[in-house]
Amino acid sequence: MCGIAGYIGARNAIDVVYDQLKRLEYRGYDSAGIAYLDGGEIGIMKRAGKLTELGKLVGGRPDGVTMAIGHSRWATHGGPTDTNAHPHYDRFEQIAIIHNGIIENYLELKMDLARAGHEFRSETDTEVAAHVIGAEYAKGVSLEEAVRHGVRQLRGAYALVVMSKREPGKVVAVRNASPLVLGLGAGENMLASDIPALLPYTREIVVLEEDTIAIMTAETLRLTDGDGRELPVKVEHIDWDVAAAEKGGYEHFMRKEIHEQPQVMRQVLAGRIDEDFGIRLERMFSDFVWHEIDRVNIIACGTAYHAGLMGKHLFESALRLPTDCYYSSEFRYGDPVLSPRSLAIFISQSGETADSLAALRLCKEKRIRTLGIVNVVGSSIARECDRTLYTQAGPEISVASTKAYTAQVMTLTLLALYIAQVKEMPGVRVQAIAKEMQGLSERAKAVLELEPEIVKLAEQVRGAPLFFFMGRGADAYVALEGALKLKEIAYIPTVECPAGEMKHGPLALVHEGVMAVFGASESSVRDKIVSNMREIQARGGTVLAITTEDDGIVDRVANVTVKIPNGDFDYLDALLSIIPMQMLAYHVARLNGCEIDMPRNLAKSVTVE
Repeated sequence: MCGIAGYIGARNAIDVVYDQLKRLEYRGYDSAGIAYLDGGEIGIMKRAGKLTELGKLVGGRPDGVTMAIGHSRWATHGGPTDTNAHPHYDRFEQIAIIHNGIIENYLELKMDLARAGHEFRSETDTEVAAHVIGAEYAKGVSLEEAVRHGVRQLRGAYALVVMSKREPGKVVAVRNASPLVLGLGAGENMLASDIPALLPYTREIVVLEEDTIAIMTAETLRLTDGDGRELPVKVEHIDWDVAAAEKGGYEHFMRKEIHEQPQVMRQVLAGRIDEDFGIRLERMFSDFVWHEIDRVNIIACGTAYHAGLMGKHLFESALRLPTDCYYSSEFRYGDPVLSPRSLAIFISQSGETADSLAALRLCKEKRIRTLGIVNVVGSSIARECDRTLYTQAGPEISVASTKAYTAQVMTLTLLALYIAQVKEMPGVRVQAIAKEMQGLSERAKAVLELEPEIVKLAEQVRGAPLFFFMGRGADAYVALEGALKLKEIAYIPTVECPAGEMKHGPLALVHEGVMAVFGASESSVRDKIVSNMREIQARGGTVLAITTEDDGIVDRVANVTVKIPNGDFDYLDALLSIIPMQMLAYHVARLNGCEIDMPRNLAKSVTVE
């Protein structure tokens, strides 16, 4: 998510930073900019759009610049405009700052600064961080101290890089949950948000640890903790090639994105759960509207449709709010019944899905309220919906969606909790569920540690002629997404249905060698799931159960059991179970030699009907 670049040394710093940004293009972005020191002043050049737009400004750059920082932005706070692009100045234009991540308390800080006379040019949380650090710097302390004092006021996930005209030849960087790497050279040092940007210049890398501050010049690198205590500099030698480095050392983008899901879970929640575990969603409909809405229509395609089914399950079971889920491609042609008090929710990773856009325009014609859940800021669906919730998942490169699905389901969960909070529904434990959501990323990390088990399983089942994916309740909806992953990248036929429907037809396809994957996270229906498993086994099929660590029932029946950490909310347990399914699909496809990131016949963003 976003790209950070920086250089101090004898080369032309603007050229180096621009080249670094080009090497980070695979991460996705919608604007870019560079700050540089020239003649004792900080200059900034930045443009919305592709790097070629910034390149037009770089062509007229000054000569002899030896220090610069750069950024390619994936918009979160404020649309993709020249003004919102990074870098940003502080109030006095003494410093320039670039930033990845989200400052959760930027609104409170911005109001406090505004009362003190600060004026802001952009809509971004990053400019607020610049003003906070700049205010500290104006007290006469060093840049290092200003950053240290400033970040204590910030709440959220961030990687910040700061330069000053008062201290030429020095860059200060700090990391909190958002990655940052430093590169060491002879008479030159550099930094970036990812290793590929550094490899043409150095193979000696320092990965900045959590809550660590780096003070970098062309000749030196110091690391300190938040209290100023010196920390050791641990240098790693990198021998990856550039193509492997873009994938973070992973063989494929899909596996990289599967492993990014704990971070994505944190990003989805950033700024949206307050200290009392209440839900904060910006620019939503008024409270009156939420009380008026009597029906929800969720409209989406593919993976987003499966996320929508999870939303339907939650809206109806928790909110008692009637909800229908439609394929976008069928919505217009089914003559849907649209109540003037209904809400249409459109889910799309790209925000450009043609079928969903056509359905959205029909709802607009009918004067139905519309809400978009999208990943790309400024996309067509984001612009045309009445309100938009961004999933904040960052760019997803692999055609087979993984982290976007997780982000969409979590965003729908936040929306459901927000509605319950507005309507003061006593039966919905908003604070308890919000607290559990905040711990979900750590549980996801634990699930990813099961990958060696999944690899062994994939080796055993890679030749299966047919896979079943089944479950009950929320597990049934997750099963649909698990089946889609296997179809998309391993090209193996699947049958997916609620487990109770198996005997109404699909059971006829079970024979020796068939593999059945059951989601069994919902404790109240495990005895039913066990019966379904035995029906598969009696006909020669093999059963894999994905269940929770506290389950002592299912693992006595299944041929293979994968256990995930359990919480108090079955719905979130079901969501976690998608990770083993994603890993299974990935490793079966890898072992069978399939093209994973760009599977045959498919595209990342479907912009034709």
